[in-house]
Amino acid sequence: MKEELIALGTGHAVVTKCYNTCFAIKNEKGEYFLVDTGGGSGILVQLEKAGIKIPEIHHVFLTHGHTDHLTGLIWLVRLIAAMMNGGKYEGNFCIYGHDMLMKQAEDLMRVMFQDAECKHIGKRILFITVEDGEEKEILGHKFCFFDIQSTKLKQFGFKAVLQSGKTVTCCGDEPFNEYCRPHAEGSDWLLHEAFCLYDQRDIFKPYEKHHSTAKDACELAADLGVKNVVLWHTEDKNIKKRKSLYKKEGRKYFKGGIYVPYDLERIEL
Repeated sequence: MKEELIALGTGHAVVTKCYNTCFAIKNEKGEYFLVDTGGGSGILVQLEKAGIKIPEIHHVFLTHGHTDHLTGLIWLVRLIAAMMNGGKYEGNFCIYGHDMLMKQAEDLMRVMFQDAECKHIGKRILFITVEDGEEKEILGHKFCFFDIQSTKLKQFGFKAVLQSGKTVTCCGDEPFNEYCRPHAEGSDWLLHEAFCLYDQRDIFKPYEKHHSTAKDACELAADLGVKNVVLWHTEDKNIKKRKSLYKKEGRKYFKGGIYVPYDLERIEL
């Protein structure tokens, strides 16, 4: 079984034609590492469409606390807690993120859930704080988590060394900060936001929102010497032509692999 990246959602916070950006990395054993959860119960729909069963998910990493990345977790934890109560979920459910985010997420769950669900928090539903530069082995992959030096809200990314030896670097959903270069440089896969086309920057105003364009992300990929770049966290006005338009713009600046996935698309890593 090949290691895969499954794009569960590919849009920014207020899209309506796709789901908010979140994804899963599937290892060679068919186990899943989920990254972010989108902004609502749609995460359950996306997981079902992707053929990922809830009892198969035991690890999720949250990059930051914006609603389009965090609040899908409410629905996921609620369902997992119910499965635990019914004896239909084996093992623990581990949630990783920086200190402020883990407190925020745990407090949110305790406010939203009843005692029957909350009883699992701290016992089988675990909020695990990761520090800047901390390394962990999860599902046979070696992760190094790092602070992306966000200009808005504290946010972490990660570099993962897959079982194949290939490297995947997630830089969150903001423009690249040089602090992250040691983690991203030379990666096999760079996962980077591209809010819109550079040619449409006057329409969507990405820089005012602390975001990048397809041109910016691909120039960065070339500078970092990565092999492949995945562009997402986009606007959805050009959804039908998004793949071709973004790749066309990016190809002017980057000669490696350019991937602009639609929701539920799978990429072999």
